[in-house]
Amino acid sequence: MIRVLAIVLLLLAGCVTAPPVQEMSDARQAISAAELADTDRVAVDTLADAHRFLAEAERQIQEQAYGPARLNAVRAKNRAASALRSIQQRNADDD
Repeated sequence: MIRVLAIVLLLLAGCVTAPPVQEMSDARQAISAAELADTDRVAVDTLADAHRFLAEAERQIQEQAYGPARLNAVRAKNRAASALRSIQQRNADDD
């Protein structure tokens, strides 16, 4: 039983200690998509939040704080997605 627990703990530790490569990529892509769509500068504040979260994640990766970096990358992606929804809603309302 102790061996199983030790293996599980090692596997979980491996998940936390890996850099959040996919999450960072997702965040960058989401921010880029929102910026391309925001020609009328509708979601400036929300995109600024996304950039701030992404910058914080990049700083944390440099410090090898991968858990917090992963959280901030996801936050950045979510803020960018929120910005994109706002932009799309605004564009739909204009039509």
